[in-house]
Amino acid sequence: MFVIKKDISLKPYNTFGIDVAASYYARANTVEKILYAINFASYNKLPIFVLGGGSNILFTRDFEGVIINPAIQGVQLQSDDEQYYVFRVGAGVVWDKFVELAANNNLGGVENLSHIPGLVGASPIQNIGAYGVEVKDTIVKVEAVEVSSRKLVEFNASECHFGYRDSIFKQELKEKVIITHVWFRLSRNPSFELSYGNLAEEVAKLGEVSVQNVRKAVINIRKSKLPDPAELGNAGSFFKNPIVDADKYTMLKVRHADLNGFQVSESFYKIPAGWLIEKAGWKGKQMGECGVHHKQALILVNYGGATGTDILDLASSIQRSVWEQFGIELEREVNVF
Repeated sequence: MFVIKKDISLKPYNTFGIDVAASYYARANTVEKILYAINFASYNKLPIFVLGGGSNILFTRDFEGVIINPAIQGVQLQSDDEQYYVFRVGAGVVWDKFVELAANNNLGGVENLSHIPGLVGASPIQNIGAYGVEVKDTIVKVEAVEVSSRKLVEFNASECHFGYRDSIFKQELKEKVIITHVWFRLSRNPSFELSYGNLAEEVAKLGEVSVQNVRKAVINIRKSKLPDPAELGNAGSFFKNPIVDADKYTMLKVRHADLNGFQVSESFYKIPAGWLIEKAGWKGKQMGECGVHHKQALILVNYGGATGTDILDLASSIQRSVWEQFGIELEREVNVF
C-alpha cells in the first residue's frame, strides 16, 4: 500500500539540515506512485514540490503542499557496441553509486563527477559538473511525467537546453515535469579531462591514468576540501562560478596575480567564485549558527541551529561584498524555497 505521510519535518530530507515542515510527503518509487501523488495533490488542491536527495536546496519556510520524492531505482543496460554502453537509470538512484558502477566497469564519462551528493534525477536539472566535465556530455535522453497532463514525456539531449548548471528543467519546465529516468552513454574507450585544479597531479600519485584512478583522485580531493553533509550541514557549492568578458578578466588579473581563471570562449573567462569570496574576506567567517567553510569558501555551512533565512542572509551579505569589491554579481547555484 502506498502511504503519503502527513505533517512531517523535512530536516532529514535536506543536506543543510533545515527544520521546516511539509503538509504531505510521498516517496514514490514507481511511475504509478508518482501519478498517484500528483492526483492526490490535484484532488486536494495542493501545490507540488519535487525533492530528490535534498542536496541542492535551501528551505526558508514550511511547505503547505505535497512533497514528491521520485525514488525510482534500477540501472538497466539498453545497448552496447564497440564504443559505448547506454544505461537507463532510475531517478532515485544515488548519483555516486552510478558513477561507482561505471568506474568499476571501466566505462568513462562521469568519473570526474564522483562524490557529488544527490540522486540521478537531479543530474540533468542542474547539469551537474566538476573538474571540466558536465553531465550533459553523457546524457542521451530524459524521461519524465508531465504534471498537467499526467502523460509520460521524453526529451533528447538537445531538447534539454543544457547550459552552465542549467537546463530546461530549471527554466521553462520548472515544476511542470517530474523526471523518472535518465539515459546515459558511457565510453568503453574513454578520453580523460585532467586539466582542472590539481587533478592530474593527484591521478599521477595513484599510477596510470584510468577511470578508476581518476575517480579515486576526485574523491580524495573532494574529501580533503569539502565537509561531509552528514557531519556539517551544507549543500555543496552555493554559488556558480561567474563568467566575465576578457577586458574584465585582464583588469582583475593585473590587480590580482593569483587569479586563475578558465577561458571558456574567445572572449569570456570563468572565475572561481570561491576565490572571489575568499578575497572578500569571508573564508572561515561565522555569523551566528552558519558560516563559510574554513577550507572552501564556496561552501556555506549550518553549524547546527541555523534557519534557512540565516543562511540566505549570509549569502546575500557575501554577494553584496563581492559586488562592492569586484563589480561581479554572484549567482546562487543552490535553489532557495
